[in-house]
Amino acid sequence: MRAAALYSAAGSLLLTTLATTAPVQAAPTAHGSAEARGTAVAAGRAAAAGIEFGSCPKAEDLPGSMRCGTVGVPLDYAHPDGKQLRLTVSRVRATHKDPDNPKRKVPGQGALLYNPGGPGGSGLYFPLVGLVPEWKRIAGAYDLVGYAPRGVAPSAPLSCQDPGDFFKGPRPAPTQPSDAYKKKRAAEAEAYARGCAARAGQSLRHYHSLNNARDLEVVRAALGEDRLTFMGASYGTYLGALYAELFPARVRRMVFDSVVNPDPALVWYRNNLEQSEAFEDRWDDFKEWIAGHDAVYGLGDTPRQVQNSYEEASERLAAEPAGGTVGPAQLQGAFLRAGYYDDYWPHRAEALSAYLKGDPQPLIDQAGTRTAKGAKASENSNAVYTAVECNDAPWPADFEVWDRDNTRLARRAPFETWDNVWTNLPCAYWRVPRQRPLDVRTAPGELPPTLILAAERDAATPYEGALELRRRLSGSVLVTERDAGTHGVAGGPNACVNGHLEAYLLAGRLPARNASCAPRPEPEPSPAP
Repeated sequence: MRAAALYSAAGSLLLTTLATTAPVQAAPTAHGSAEARGTAVAAGRAAAAGIEFGSCPKAEDLPGSMRCGTVGVPLDYAHPDGKQLRLTVSRVRATHKDPDNPKRKVPGQGALLYNPGGPGGSGLYFPLVGLVPEWKRIAGAYDLVGYAPRGVAPSAPLSCQDPGDFFKGPRPAPTQPSDAYKKKRAAEAEAYARGCAARAGQSLRHYHSLNNARDLEVVRAALGEDRLTFMGASYGTYLGALYAELFPARVRRMVFDSVVNPDPALVWYRNNLEQSEAFEDRWDDFKEWIAGHDAVYGLGDTPRQVQNSYEEASERLAAEPAGGTVGPAQLQGAFLRAGYYDDYWPHRAEALSAYLKGDPQPLIDQAGTRTAKGAKASENSNAVYTAVECNDAPWPADFEVWDRDNTRLARRAPFETWDNVWTNLPCAYWRVPRQRPLDVRTAPGELPPTLILAAERDAATPYEGALELRRRLSGSVLVTERDAGTHGVAGGPNACVNGHLEAYLLAGRLPARNASCAPRPEPEPSPAP
């Protein structure tokens, strides 16, 4: 996800008080509100109806071993008898097998429900992790359950524009955009916001994080679980934090992996500013790694030389896009993904090296035109991302605020800053009433102990978010992957992290205090192109 937070070490970013173009609604309380009563009604109905699992939707290309069903949730929880949405849920039953002892039958512990983040990400594929060795012990004890949140296909999918128009390429990626370019992108953002309102109509206002948390409560009830065992990654941690605030008595166990800072003052405009700053550090990590493998890639033996190689490629692509589809913006987008996951590092470095040596195909393969099916899925995901974040909180309505704050930030963090602006700028022109973010805080004994996982150099959800959530959730314990930056650390190659995850999910056992794990190994370079 894009929206996460880290307070700058310099602490020098001055932000203007936010103004909105639409009225702000008061946040509901956990008890006594119309939404709370509506959630109780919807959960009661879901518990009575359950989920009829059968074949999964063909369009999702899920394997036959996975079963799917749907759960009805109100579009508007203040009116639970009104329009209903159908959320698609996927499940693979617990194997009850111990991978270390085939003769031992593992007792079941109910459902482990997962949200992968976004907002706009689908968790329907999550149950397949049970096939991965690192997940087999957890898959032995839990039914692995994923779902597509409201708005995410096939759960009442949102759309803001024709998917055929979603990928605009090739495009420039100026780190110091001109006034004319800013005006053009602002006009596009305003048009996109209008498209969201036109396509979704009055329903648009109901796609936000508080309703996502209420949906989670209804899905829990439909699964027949008295209490929720939940794992959220990235934006899924913010969703989980809201659930913990609204329904603390319904929590059994919760894992927060790669944490969005839940401070309501940061959701979401300030979050994105600080994320852009964090990506600059991660980009530096990547350049240092490439420089350390200059013998393989020939892109320079210092980070500055690697930067020069990247800029040379960007200039060439501006003059003549690779394959007619890959321009500077597509190059930046491909390398931004490497900022999330260092598994991408060898492939991206190889593609950049090949391109500068005259072979554009690897870069085209990694950053080029998507299929029509991929464009439709990406447009849907982006529509949900935009709707949820714009609905969740106030945003500046004056582009001059965005311009001033990001011009200042781009002087020290040019890599991601303006791309992040263009992604989120529709929120400046949003006409739907906003929510007020909840102030997530739990008192001692109010919530069962929870596990927080974070990589120290994660840029997508920077480390300060994990520290903030630990302060806000009483009894939570933080496990840190030191000197690492991959976004999402659970169930990966770090045995130390996985040991803490298994101890918690399988036995409810947490470290006595906050713990740390050595970093995962750096990726190995690909063969020379």
